[in-house]
Amino acid sequence: MIPRAISGTIRDAMGQFPIVSLTGARQSGKTTLLKEMFPDFRYVSLEESKERRIAESDPVSFLGMYDDRVIFDEVQRVPDLFSELQVLVDERRQRPGQFIISGSQNFLLMRSISQSLAGRVMLLHLLPLSYAELEASGLRPGNMDEWVVRGGYPRLFDEAVETAVRPDFYFRSYVGTYLERDVRQELGVRKLDAFRKFLRQCAVRCGQTLNYNAMAVACDVSVPTVKEWLSVLEASFIVFRLYPYHTNFGKRLVKSPKLYFHDTGFAAYLLRIQDAEQMLLSRQRGAFFENAVIAELVKRYYARGSNPELYFWRDSERKEVDLLIERGGRICYVVEIKASAVFDQHAFAMVNELGEKFGLDLAHRVVVYGGDRSLTTRFGRLLQVADLGELVV
Repeated sequence: MIPRAISGTIRDAMGQFPIVSLTGARQSGKTTLLKEMFPDFRYVSLEESKERRIAESDPVSFLGMYDDRVIFDEVQRVPDLFSELQVLVDERRQRPGQFIISGSQNFLLMRSISQSLAGRVMLLHLLPLSYAELEASGLRPGNMDEWVVRGGYPRLFDEAVETAVRPDFYFRSYVGTYLERDVRQELGVRKLDAFRKFLRQCAVRCGQTLNYNAMAVACDVSVPTVKEWLSVLEASFIVFRLYPYHTNFGKRLVKSPKLYFHDTGFAAYLLRIQDAEQMLLSRQRGAFFENAVIAELVKRYYARGSNPELYFWRDSERKEVDLLIERGGRICYVVEIKASAVFDQHAFAMVNELGEKFGLDLAHRVVVYGGDRSLTTRFGRLLQVADLGELVV
């Protein structure tokens, strides 16, 4: 198994909370990781109809079948279990490390947790493999375009498989499973053909400011439906929205978010970009590299158990910087992202203009690029993807 950066965070949480929750996209490796980390825990999947029927009919007796040290997978399928888990951990004085609950539907899981388990559970998220995890495992991609187009779903890097899984075959199966299990069965979306078109439109708009009206027209659905479906994709850890930074700068800044995928391999599949050469020649290359860098930072923050405080900047004069990194109410880094592997001092123009505004020194004015070495220049810090950990504050 490829070691996951979140492992230490999970162990720390198990020493402090009676319940640890691990959510994330389907096939991001949650079950494999938890079974590997806690071999002495009993594993119970509530996707199995037999277990689910027992839990639904009598949750008290179902939990009575187990002591503690149990992993309940896809637990959101039986919402009544959460209140009984609350009673159980309270009876045991909230002793740490009793249960692990996991699932692929963050929306349904969070709704049940907020109703019953607030204060008793540590919430953690596992996303597809980061560049750092691939590099640490000797699976570093040959170049940036290969990294972007392949993505990080663990099944694509499974050395136990005799024949490597083709990404297009994998993602075709993934979309079918996702649409049927999550979108139709669990979240109640009925217009699957329109939803498929909507998925592709999201990939087309990767890295762009969201225009809900334009998306509604393109998919022949209403604006409320577009917003509802975006929430569905976010709850499934398929996409996320990056919001503009506007504190203390009033109406001069845009307020619409930008759209990104947690895994650029999935987005590339939706646009039928199948290999590094096609990505290199694609008009989407810059947006996809930007997406991959921002998603990498999100993964690194989640691996530490932290919520990323990331924003972008664009004002009414269309001056823009790709990323602002905030911590404790203070901007720590201003970051521009360029797919080119060649250093270009002009990439620092807006970084330095905005860096002056926030009072940052040159070390905190950064251009992330597609090259293979990091440099300190007289314009600011030039950073390769492998060193993105420097920006996790």
